[in-house]
Amino acid sequence: MSSNGTISPAISIVVLGVALLAALSIVYRSWRNGISPMPSPAVVRRAAVRELRKLLRTSAPDTANGISRELDAAVEHGTIVESGSGWGSLALDLARAFPKRQIIGLENSIIPWLFSRLAARLSAVRNVQFDRSDIYGYSYKDAAVVVCYLYSGAMKRLDPILRAGLEPGTWVVSICFALPGWRAAHEITCSDLYRTKIYFYRIEPDEKEGI
Repeated sequence: MSSNGTISPAISIVVLGVALLAALSIVYRSWRNGISPMPSPAVVRRAAVRELRKLLRTSAPDTANGISRELDAAVEHGTIVESGSGWGSLALDLARAFPKRQIIGLENSIIPWLFSRLAARLSAVRNVQFDRSDIYGYSYKDAAVVVCYLYSGAMKRLDPILRAGLEPGTWVVSICFALPGWRAAHEITCSDLYRTKIYFYRIEPDEKEGI
C-alpha cells in the first residue's frame, strides 16, 4: 500500500493474477470433471441429513435386549464419505448431525478443497476431513455411508466401483441423480424450487451383483 493509503499497482497485479489463476483452476477442473463445484442448497442438505438419520436408526438390529442402545449405535458409528464434496457445505452439515462419526469429503479441485479445509478449521466441528482425492480411485470399503451430489455421468462411472467396493449394509445417498440399475430402498422429494429428489440405496447381501 502506498503512503497515501491506496493499493500499489504491483499489489493489484498480484491479487488479480492470483484471482485469475484460481478462476482458471476451477474452470479447468470443472471441464475435466464434467461439472462445476456448486454448493448444495440448504433445504436439500437439511432434507438429506434428516432422512439419513431416520434410516440409520431404523436399519439398526431390532434385538430383544437394549433396542434403544442398538439404535443409538447405528446413528453414532461408521464413516460417512461424501464423493465430490465441492465447497464442503454438505460434509460440514453431516459432521454436525453425526458428531461421533468420521466424515470424509473427497474433492479434486484445489480451490474448493482449500476453501473446505479453511471452513472446517473455522467451524466448531472436529470430526470432518477433506481429502484431495479422485472419487473414482478412492477405496470405499470402510465407508458405512457414501453421499453423492454429482451428475448422471459420474453416477454411471461410480456404479461398478460402488458395487465392487461396498460392504453389505452400506448406505448410498444420491442427491438429484439416480444410480442406473439400482433399486432405491427409499426416496424423497425436497421442497426446493426444483423439487430435487434424493435416492437412498442399501447394499444387501443377496443384491451385491444386481442392486
